[in-house]
Formats: sequence, structure tokens, C-alpha cells
Amino acid sequence: MITREEIANVLDQPVYDGDGNKIGDAKHVFFDDMTGRPEWVSVKTGMFGSAESFVPIRDAALVQDHLEVPYGKDQVKGAPSVDVDAGGHLSETEEHRLYDYYGINWDSVLSEAERTDDGRFAAGPGPAGTAGAAGAAGAAGVAGTTPGGTTGREDAARREAMRGDEAMTRSEEQMRVGVERHESGRARLRKYVVTEEVQQTVPVTHEEVRVVREPITDANRDEAMAGPEISEAEHEVTLHAERPVVETETVPVERVHMTTEELTENETVRGQVRKERIEAETETFTEDETRQGGKRRGRE
Repeated sequence: MITREEIANVLDQPVYDGDGNKIGDAKHVFFDDMTGRPEWVSVKTGMFGSAESFVPIRDAALVQDHLEVPYGKDQVKGAPSVDVDAGGHLSETEEHRLYDYYGINWDSVLSEAERTDDGRFAAGPGPAGTAGAAGAAGAAGVAGTTPGGTTGREDAARREAMRGDEAMTRSEEQMRVGVERHESGRARLRKYVVTEEVQQTVPVTHEEVRVVREPITDANRDEAMAGPEISEAEHEVTLHAERPVVETETVPVERVHMTTEELTENETVRGQVRKERIEAETETFTEDETRQGGKRRGRE
């Protein structure tokens, strides 16, 4: 018989049949809502654990590092598929189907519970490990959680605590947003050379020949009569002119450097937070259900 204290050693562990054949890995453990005892274990089977089968845990045993159940591998893999509701419970109909498939007498399960003075159900003198009232079982796990978001162990513990305290604590997640500094890019200065056409106007001078005629005067008569009376002669004059001469000189014109400045802008951050909601539900029993042990029809 598997106890509540051993559930943590069951989850995600291999499950074998009595012949030593591995069936799969334990995923969830389901407790009986009335007695709080482990009732079912779901086993991941098939390639890559794509299928999930329910196996009674009442007669299972922990053997070293795995769980051993008294049912064959093919029988477990052929178990009927059942649906778990949003609260992580098996319905009475689904549980009845599983009991019938594994050959467990439904009436014997019912007989293992007896009503106490305050109207609740407690385990009777029947075999240990069975569900006291065969009510809808709540899913539990350490590694696996129920569709409702809480583990069966937590769910059972809360129900146990509420027996002496009618109040419960509601919790919710709060989102805290901060900032972190990271490198967003790099900038560098790069100097390169380009050639441009420059035009500038420069004044230049040149010499031209001009014939100047002077009349003979007393002042220049002697100079004019110094040569032969009639003769041929040449006189050469050198002409000069200016031309542009280009040369370049490198001179500093400016200093260029980089600096950074911080700009602040608003950015909207969105996220998801989980919140617990508390609602009250009532349940009623028919006369037949009261005689059979008060089958649950609602969820906690």
C-alpha cells in the first residue's frame, strides 16, 4: 500500500508490472476526496509518453526505485480513457468504469466507508489503501499538477486544515518590473581622404613690345649722331610674363570627437500573473446517495 508520505517517491518514477515489464512513468497521483487516501496513479505510456492510463494504486508497492502494480502491461495500456474535470477530479461514472475494467467490486469499495456523527465519511474496516466512499478522486503530484493548478497533496492538506478553520488564504502573483543595462550597439569615428576640385583667380602680368618715337632735341642729339650716317641695325628686347604656380600645404582646420547622452523614454511592459479565486459551492444528496455513502457531485 502506498502512503501519502511516499507520493513524492512515486511521481516521475518508472512503473513496472508484476513480471518486470516497464509500463511507463508515473505522472499524477489521485486521492479520494473523502478519505484522502491515494487511489489512482496515471501512467505515461506509448511512444514519447503520448498516452496516459489510470491504474489502481491500492495494491501497488514501491520496489527500490520504481513502482510495481499487480496488473499486466497490456492490461494497463488497454485501460479505458477517462476525462479529468477542470478541478482535477474523476467523475463517479469514469471511476466506476475503471473499477469494472480492473475487476474491482464497486460494492466492496462502498462498504469500506462509514458515516460519522458529523456527517462526514471515514475509512471503515475494509482493506487499507482503498477509497472510503469511492468519491471523485482529486489529482495530485510533486512534479505534475492537476488541470486546476494545485497538487492533490496541497488540495488534501487544505481540506484537512479547513476542518478546524473556515477561512482560507487567497494569494496572487504580482509583477515587478526593473531595468538592466546591456550593450545595444557601437559607434566609431573614421577618417578618410577625398580629392576636390578647387578654383581660385590669381592676377598675372606679362610684358608687351611697344614702339616709342622721340623727336631729336638738343638733349639727345649727340646720342643720335653717334653712329654711322646710314646703316642697318637690330636691337633685341627680352619680354617677361608671370604664370600661376600651385603648391599645397596641410594645415589643421578642426577637432572632431564623439560623446554620448542619455535619453529617457517610456516603454510599456506586459506580462501574465496568476491569481487565486475563491468561490463557494453547495452540494445536495439524494436519498439513495445518502444510503450509499454520499457520492460527491461537485468540486471543492
